[in-house]
Amino acid sequence: MAGKLRITLVKSPIGAVPAQRKTVEALGLKKMHKTVELPDNDAVRGMVWHVRHLVKVEEI
Repeated sequence: MAGKLRITLVKSPIGAVPAQRKTVEALGLKKMHKTVELPDNDAVRGMVWHVRHLVKVEEI
């Protein structure tokens, strides 16, 4: 688990629960189809798990 994750927002968080919207923003995703690279650690994986229906994740 020492690599990085490439996270892409593929579904709009507009209709999502407010906590999920804040999680998406905390991941650094503000617009649709934008991608961020974050470290592969437990904190990031936990955030991704909560919004897994809104994002696409690739290990790099």
